[in-house]
Amino acid sequence: MSDTVLHLGFDDIDSPTGGCTTHFTSLLVEDLEGFGVRWLDYPGLVRLNPGIPYRTRGNGAVVLRLSVDGARLEEIVDLVKTRVESYANLEYPNTNPGFVMVRGDVPERVRRFSERALWRSLPIELASRIIQREKLVHHGFGNRRGLIGALASVGNKLTEDYTFEFIAYRSPEACGHERGVDWDSVARMDSVLRPQVFANIDSSNSQVLVEPHGPDPVLFGVRGENPDAVKRGGLMVRSHQAVERWMIFRTNQATGAHLTHEMTIDTLRPYMAAKVRASVSKRARIIEGGHVIFGIADDTGEVDCAVYEPTGEFRDTANRLMVGDRVVIHGSVRPASRTHPMTLNVEGVEVVALTPKIRVSNPLCARCGKRMKSAGRGKGFKCDNCGHRERNGEKVRTTLERTLTVGLYLPPPRAQRHLTRPFERPEKGNMGVPVKMIDEWHRP
Repeated sequence: MSDTVLHLGFDDIDSPTGGCTTHFTSLLVEDLEGFGVRWLDYPGLVRLNPGIPYRTRGNGAVVLRLSVDGARLEEIVDLVKTRVESYANLEYPNTNPGFVMVRGDVPERVRRFSERALWRSLPIELASRIIQREKLVHHGFGNRRGLIGALASVGNKLTEDYTFEFIAYRSPEACGHERGVDWDSVARMDSVLRPQVFANIDSSNSQVLVEPHGPDPVLFGVRGENPDAVKRGGLMVRSHQAVERWMIFRTNQATGAHLTHEMTIDTLRPYMAAKVRASVSKRARIIEGGHVIFGIADDTGEVDCAVYEPTGEFRDTANRLMVGDRVVIHGSVRPASRTHPMTLNVEGVEVVALTPKIRVSNPLCARCGKRMKSAGRGKGFKCDNCGHRERNGEKVRTTLERTLTVGLYLPPPRAQRHLTRPFERPEKGNMGVPVKMIDEWHRP
């Protein structure tokens, strides 16, 4: 039988207690190499809407694109199902893996679903309906929610901007212990390879960003613009724990792919990721926990915006906003509850125009130069120092300098979403750049 093009999508194979969908993928790639597959692309790490509440960590799904002997499709499906059953913690209630396989061209209906999954909350019923209409091979576990991400990963071929990540993994036995990533090696790697790599160290506090902190198998990850750079960077990083395996992923991380829709306030819906162009309607206030809340309004309504304590100095941006400032807020919608109204969780602030900051004060005395006081309604001003009076005097309006300027403000790197486009990435990034497969993109 002739070779068949396959797109294999997976999601929700990890859990807070361990496991990782990308680690599962690295094991599956090793298995599939025994089938004589031809890889058509790097494994795709597709980050979906970060505002979804039932995501495990980064809401990332994975897709493999390959060509293989069509006679072996049933074997591959059985392998994937067996692998998921043995790897995933199916006893954990929020681990609901999904697997979807597309043969040949990706259907347009699947592609559109994938686009919506970047910024909307999509029900499992919609994913199931598309899977049935397209007659796709699939398997879902638990409540089958993982089929949403699996289908979305297949539909996202990363044809716009994209980046790469070299992910190193530790052995399962090492999970739960300190990774011990060496700060000096990360700093050295960053200084040598920047700007081809990014988001390795937060310069505001020198925090290493390549090292996660959960019990999962990921040892560290190096993000960058091309596979050669991330591979070189990954091999430069040192850690106390040994690297058992590694793999390079092509991904939509750091592209801002979830924030391509500008919405009015009346069209915001729960868990939606969007930009909102509006004016500041309420000054910032600090609430319990150190979080900052301010209000914005457009012609259709008003909504609260929240900047959370972990974003650190980014809260200062919110505190310096004034009523009347024109802004574009980047964020995701937190639905209303018994304790708070619908709120926009802020990921970025574009200051478009600043309202003048005016100080109104009494005039200075023309005789002695001291500040005058009101002499009473309609009676002008008087000087307590020398007794001079000015019946026709007027208040003085002084324009003060704003400590905020027009431009884009983001949280520090340690508090940014996986999808947030950092300042160091050029606006168009890798858009239009052809993908080149390097000889060794995974080990083993």
